[in-house]
This record gives sequence, structure tokens and C-alpha cells, in this order.
Amino acid sequence: MKYYLGVDAGGSKTHAIITDETGQMIASGKSGPGNHQINTEMASQNIQGAVNQALHQAKLQPNGIAAAWFGLAGADREADYLILRPMIKKLGFPCYDIVCDTIIALRAGTTKPYGVVVICGSGMNCAGVNIHGDMLQCGGFGYDYGDFGGGHDLSIEAFRTVIRAWEGRSKATLLTPLVLEALGYSSVEQMFHHFLDHHRPTPRDLTKLLFDAAAKGDAASRHILRGQGIELGLSARAVIQRLNMQKEAFDLVLAGSVLTKGNGDFIHPYIEKMVCEVAPGCNLRVLTVEPVVGAILLAMENDGITITDSIYEWLGQISNLKGAVTVE
Repeated sequence: MKYYLGVDAGGSKTHAIITDETGQMIASGKSGPGNHQINTEMASQNIQGAVNQALHQAKLQPNGIAAAWFGLAGADREADYLILRPMIKKLGFPCYDIVCDTIIALRAGTTKPYGVVVICGSGMNCAGVNIHGDMLQCGGFGYDYGDFGGGHDLSIEAFRTVIRAWEGRSKATLLTPLVLEALGYSSVEQMFHHFLDHHRPTPRDLTKLLFDAAAKGDAASRHILRGQGIELGLSARAVIQRLNMQKEAFDLVLAGSVLTKGNGDFIHPYIEKMVCEVAPGCNLRVLTVEPVVGAILLAMENDGITITDSIYEWLGQISNLKGAVTVE
């Protein structure tokens, strides 16, 4: 029996799992943040901690793993890999590879070895792999480098929209009572001065309120979410065109809490419109399993395993969900 290791190391947690060649989970390990861009030593310790937990639980040594795949947040540029390669090499796996965590999210959300993924969680990112195996990332470096979106940016938009409505620079919005209640203020004026007087940072947890207000018909919230959809669609379209995927049939995987937990009616159609204008064979799919599943799939494929329906079913059960993907 062969065994495979998959690791998903992000900005808030690191998740490692070991499965056998049928896709059944043998062991798992979890630890804290694994993004070296936050702190290299912390990331190294957390990745090693999650991996060691899984190995200990499985009663295996690194040389007992046929292939290990690491999906790491912050694995964006060659400068990052100069740090990450020696970090992962010291773990002692005879066969392993490192990719950005976007790539494992992509593979977790489709039954094909190629496609495009857009991620919208605390921030946003986009990546793709074409049928030739060429990879490309677009975004993920913040507003100053061309991005817009994710929970942080959307929360700021909600906050400033309430202030603009109070000042008369825009129309009244249903966000106002929602934001005031969430932050514990009786008026926008009180909130405005309290934030300025005490140098409080702009809130970063108001994104859900945009969906709540949009569901009630709030024009301002719907406009913001529409803008988010268009931006994500533009990123995906850029990846598709640069990878020459316009004539291919492939899945566009939607990942991250903003896209998987919110009401898709306010964002998904705009992504789809932007993408299908250039790639009519694109099919939207919402990620329904943990991204670490994609790391296992990539490890298996690297070792020559053909992914069967049975393997997808077993891996789907790791996240207590039915199947590997859900069609949106």
C-alpha cells in the first residue's frame, strides 16, 4: 500500500493529511499559520508540526510517503521559493513538490488536472493551469499591485459607504443601521468621531453585512458586490487569455469565504459574464472541500495514480461533504 501526504499552509492555519492510494484518510495534523511572509521561523515550525502530527498518527516516517505535495500561501515568486525550498527539503521526503496554495484549491475543486481558480477570502487571488501544464498567477499582492477585493477591502467599502451616505455624498443605505449595530454606536456621527479621536483602524469584519443589506435590496451593497465580481472575472479572464485557454472546456473554481459562504447571486453572475465572453466552455464550480484535498490529488497524480470516482468520494468524505465538487 502506498501513502500520500498533502499540506495546506495558509495565513491562519496549516493542515496536513495522509491518505492511502485509495483516497482513504489515514491521519491528519493541524497547527498555526504557515505563511512565511508573516514569519519564516513560525511558518517552518507550524508546517513541521502539522506534518509530524500526521506522520506520528499514521506511524510512518517521511521515507514511507510515496509523494508529498505542499500548497503554501506566499509561494508566489522565485524570491519566495528560495526560502521555501530549503524549508521543505529538511522535512526529509524523498519525493515532494511545492506550489502556491491557489493551485491546490484549483485541483480540489475540479475533476480535471487543469482549469482556473479565483479566491476571495480575506484577500483575493487568481491562478490557472492549462492543458499543457503551464501555470500562471494573477493578483494576490494587494491593492497597490492591482488587486481589489477580499474581506478586508469589502469591509472598508462598507464602512466608507455608511460615512459617505451620512455626509450626503451618496444615497442612504441599509448598511447604516447594520454597521452601527455591529460596531456598537448610536449614530454615524458618534462612530465617525470616535474612530478618528482614538485612531482606531478601519473595521475588517463587516463584509457579511454587505450580503445582508444586498439581500434586502440595498443598491449600494449590490453595487460593491457587483464590482467585486467584475474584478474577479477580469483576473480570471486575464489568466485564461495569457494561458490560451479560450477554446478549451474547463472549470473555474470559486474558493474563499466570500465566494463559498456568501450569497452567490450578488457576485457569481458577474464573474461568469466576464469569463464566458472570452471562454464559453468555462464552467463555474464552487469549492466544497478543504483545499488540502487538492494537494493529495496532485501528489497521487505525480506518482502515476489515475484518479477514479472512488478516490474522489473518499477524499470528499475528509471534509464531511458529498463528492469532491459541486456544480454552481
